[in-house]
Amino acid sequence: MDDVRRWDDQVGSLFFEDLSVGMTASYGKTLTETDIILFSGISGDTNPVHLNQDYAEKTRFKGRIAHGMLSAGFISAVLGTKLPGPGAIYVSQSLRFTAPVRHGQTVVARCTVIELIPEKRRAVLLTQCFVGDTLVVDGEAVVMVPSRAA
Repeated sequence: MDDVRRWDDQVGSLFFEDLSVGMTASYGKTLTETDIILFSGISGDTNPVHLNQDYAEKTRFKGRIAHGMLSAGFISAVLGTKLPGPGAIYVSQSLRFTAPVRHGQTVVARCTVIELIPEKRRAVLLTQCFVGDTLVVDGEAVVMVPSRAA
């Protein structure tokens, strides 16, 4: 369950002053073949492990897998639309890919505020993606957050 309190449901954004350590928000999506193909075209990543079943069957994955950055993109969806929401700007993101994702699986990105830096109006968030109980992406993000005072 998301623990995000909105200051304005119409805008859907939080100011830095509204944030607290432990706040969490998530976004989930079931990946389709079309998602993988479109991401390949948009990103230019045409690695056959994502697009060619015959090739992918000969890899350690024994079949096609989704782009890791496709799953990681759902972290951006959380940060830009839910926590903190519109107006938040990415400063940095670390990522570690821990398990493959395949079409038909549902990826849930979950972001949790773990530190607040008031002098810079920045928030540090634990950023993780799961397929069921399996952690598939693990990382940490730093975002600039608008201030009510500004």
